[in-house]
Amino acid sequence: MSLLFTPLTLRSVTLSNRIAVAPMCQYSAQDGFANDWHLVHLGSRAVGGAGLVIFEASAIVAEGRITPEDLGIWKDEHIAPLRRITQFIEQQGVVAGIQLAHAGRKASAYRPWEATQGSIPLTQGGWQTVGPSAIAFDANFQIPVALSAEQIADIVQAFATAALRAHAAGFKLVEIHAAHGYLLHEFLSPLSNTRSDQYGGSFENRIRLVMEVVTAVRKVWPEELPLLVRVSATEWVEGGWNADETVALSILLKEAGVDLVDISTGGNAANAVIPVGPGYQTQFAARVKKEADVASGAVGMITDPIQAEHILRTEQADLVLLARELLRNPNWPLHAADALHAETPWPPQYARATSRKMPLRPSIDYGDE
Repeated sequence: MSLLFTPLTLRSVTLSNRIAVAPMCQYSAQDGFANDWHLVHLGSRAVGGAGLVIFEASAIVAEGRITPEDLGIWKDEHIAPLRRITQFIEQQGVVAGIQLAHAGRKASAYRPWEATQGSIPLTQGGWQTVGPSAIAFDANFQIPVALSAEQIADIVQAFATAALRAHAAGFKLVEIHAAHGYLLHEFLSPLSNTRSDQYGGSFENRIRLVMEVVTAVRKVWPEELPLLVRVSATEWVEGGWNADETVALSILLKEAGVDLVDISTGGNAANAVIPVGPGYQTQFAARVKKEADVASGAVGMITDPIQAEHILRTEQADLVLLARELLRNPNWPLHAADALHAETPWPPQYARATSRKMPLRPSIDYGDE
């Protein structure tokens, strides 16, 4: 039996398989509102057979957007368009999750496909960014304003309020984004956090904001629904946040009510040299699963069904998240099921054209084939 196509239960939520659509920013919203692009993009991955579809990083405040075109969940008006998509995903027998995020010093940026990169000037629609310290990500980004303790408290509350909106929008899973050089990750790292107050310096102080956010979200998020956190296990830079600290944090996250730690890497050091290759991050997911005794998710250059199956069989992770491979092939899970001889039915609308057991009737039944 294929482990990739066995259910995974997190609290009261059961995924039909161990394949998740990783959060992938589409930079296609206006004023944070989900639209038809998001419906088709996310809905097609649900039709394609994933067990979990996690919506892209959704800003908890307008100033927390990576770009002006990011998805948002900072106001109640965002709920209805999101609910439209979660309802469609659930109709496919798939769980809908959302990643709650604040971009910190990497906010107010141009979209990645635009000719100019870095911060958008205030005169061109950009806004002042914030972070733990007044340290820019690189020369193309503006210097952020260091957050006050009062402003930090407001951000914690904004995460909790966004979780309430997520529940109203029909999500069954929330992931807190503490990776890729965005605000929560910036507080974790000595590279971006040089504070001397209760939020900087020691490991205990640098993780304080992440733990406060997790506690606040877990308090308002229904007890029966799962909570995930995405972290960058290493920054691939000497003196940065590292794998040992990730394991130590994961132990505390589990104690605080986190059900799975989603393991990525990098994003906070512009000069990092990352050894990108097939499954290059799974080693960190394996450490968290084994040493922190918490469920882990593996992501990064996972492209082949046998590779994904191997990750689970060797107990490196409990969940496999795919990103770019699902952009190339939204039906990857269905093809993976065929490759691994798993019993995962194609949607009936497609099955008649793909099943070897179902002979084609005259083409008049199916339109112009």
